[in-house]
Amino acid sequence: MPCPALAAWELASSFGWWMHVFGRHTCSTRVDKWKRMGTSKDAVPRAILCFLFLLCLGCKCLASELEATQTVTLAVDASPQLAQKIPDTLFGIFFEEINHAGAGGIWAELVSNRGFEAGGLHTPSNIDPWSIIGDDSSIYVETDRTSCFSRNIIALRMEVLCDNCPTGGVGIYNPGFWGMNIEDGKAYNLVMYVKSPEATDLTVSLTSSDGLQNLASATITVSGESNWTKVEQKLVAKGTNRTSRLQITTNKKVVVWFDQVSLMPEDTYKGHGFRTELISMILDLKPRFLRFPGGCFVEGEWLRNAFRWRESIGPWEERPGHFGDVWHYWTDDGLGYYEFLQLAEDLDAEPIWVFNNGVSHNDEVDTAAITPFVKDVLDSIEFARGSANSTWGSVRAAMGHPEPFPVKYVAIGNEDCGKKFYRGNYLKFYNAIRQAYPDIQMISNCDGSSTPLDHPADLYDFHVYTDSKTLFNMKSTFDRTSRSGPKAFVSEYAVWRGDAGRGSLLASLAEAAFLTGLEKNSDIVYMASYAPLFVNNNDQTWNPDAIVFNSWQHYGTPSYWMQTLFRESSGAMLHPTTISSSYSGSLAASAITWQDSENSFLRVKVINFGSDAVTLTISTSGLQASINALGSTATVLTSANVMDENSFSNPTKVVPVKSDLSNAAGEMQVTLAPHSFSSFDLALAQSKLVAEM
Repeated sequence: MPCPALAAWELASSFGWWMHVFGRHTCSTRVDKWKRMGTSKDAVPRAILCFLFLLCLGCKCLASELEATQTVTLAVDASPQLAQKIPDTLFGIFFEEINHAGAGGIWAELVSNRGFEAGGLHTPSNIDPWSIIGDDSSIYVETDRTSCFSRNIIALRMEVLCDNCPTGGVGIYNPGFWGMNIEDGKAYNLVMYVKSPEATDLTVSLTSSDGLQNLASATITVSGESNWTKVEQKLVAKGTNRTSRLQITTNKKVVVWFDQVSLMPEDTYKGHGFRTELISMILDLKPRFLRFPGGCFVEGEWLRNAFRWRESIGPWEERPGHFGDVWHYWTDDGLGYYEFLQLAEDLDAEPIWVFNNGVSHNDEVDTAAITPFVKDVLDSIEFARGSANSTWGSVRAAMGHPEPFPVKYVAIGNEDCGKKFYRGNYLKFYNAIRQAYPDIQMISNCDGSSTPLDHPADLYDFHVYTDSKTLFNMKSTFDRTSRSGPKAFVSEYAVWRGDAGRGSLLASLAEAAFLTGLEKNSDIVYMASYAPLFVNNNDQTWNPDAIVFNSWQHYGTPSYWMQTLFRESSGAMLHPTTISSSYSGSLAASAITWQDSENSFLRVKVINFGSDAVTLTISTSGLQASINALGSTATVLTSANVMDENSFSNPTKVVPVKSDLSNAAGEMQVTLAPHSFSSFDLALAQSKLVAEM
């Protein structure tokens, strides 16, 4: 609001009393000072100017007050004839082995480098993070190639040198992934392979990181034989320590070999090896699909380090593991192709298998030589979908899952569209899969949102990592996309870098606005998932992420909580919305009708990306049922500062807050806080409305 001196003077003339008061109590002090300084000649004009200046500031303050609250009308047309069904598959999750999301993350294995393979095939090799208990006068360890497993041949040879070993013995220990979380009363299953030329007793223990606190221990007798023996031992903790270690010791002068040392909590999700508390975070998102296992993890910096599904199936002891050279850490592939399929089933989510198409970040297979890769992928699909009598289906059945996994979607590569041989390789995979499995939907890496693809595809990948302002404005990205041709799979989206922090409120608001655009364009956008999903706080290679964890704690970032407010959108009915306000450029909104097991709701989601509060009037028309204030709720995601984040010390600083909505009606007025995401669930008197629509 402009406030020039002339306007101020006119206002001052109209309000003589106000002028008198301001002149007396504000400027007169300055005039008296000038008089004492011998400058009284200009006192009165200066007093007037002083008043005008203060009045101008007052005008600006008044203008600021007036502009601090915006008035907005949001109209929702819930007429059945204008409703559009959102695909059942719209919102899901993308899991990539990044940030130790799997190894040391959702996969509950506590031992890191359990097979001693991480140091490579050349021996002696690095055994990190294994270490010795004792010193070089009492113990000598080295890797050799004597394992009984043909696909992972490295083993550890431990030679105890002391006749009178220190109290507690000497041996080796493993700290896991930045410490093992051992909890009082819980059971942990130890499995390992050992051999020794003479009989000896080994003590296996769970201790504190310094070895001083003993949480559980047992004595294992190794018979003096030249053959490898599988040893299994349950350890029940008598105490809690968040940074524990597994140690194996002896007091006897002896030579012992170890291989494939595993320690798993007895309590995992459905007994399938996943950390229960982290899977519960996924379940709360109600994902409709699981895209796996990457990402760049699929490609590798070099093909020799790409994810190989064949090497990640079968008995865990026989899996060689591999170095993920993109994210720079070793994984034993205990979380392999089979486990990903099992996880999708446990989540009741569609599996989306992303496979390598002969392309890495630095090398490629010429299309003329791609046939073996094509056969490899066909075998992977047979492993998932084949009968228990088929070649690869029988391998799956032997692992404990005789029924096929319903793989309906595959992605041919990841972010490879610009690579030299991608299109040629893509067509080889596409044609072979289409012939063998006509129902499988294939996903291209090439973006078809603005220009048509030059090759056949059922869906195409769309990835976006950008700043918050850009992503907020991308809510209309698919408005102009052609409605013919393949559908979009927004398989990776997030606010990134500068204003993302480690997961800021600001980032989540921009992402929420972007998702309302995907809802409105869900006739052409078929699926969407945030990335990355998980990060171990000790290896934050990529930032930000949706769920942060360590060995025993976890929390959701604002971006995680934002996604929980979209979990009912998949399969819901979308309704047109219209925003009437000059402030609309800072707002995004969408409306759906959805139902739980008993009731139906009209959900209106509104994102206020701006710094002003909003008085919002929501008007609805075309509803086939009345709105019932009883059962209607408002859920708001906001915070005092737009850059606020959650943390281990304050995991709920920025989370949705739910309250009753007593003024719910066909037209109601609510207040939107600055920088907020509000979701209004208006209970509908007639149940099962969505089904009838």
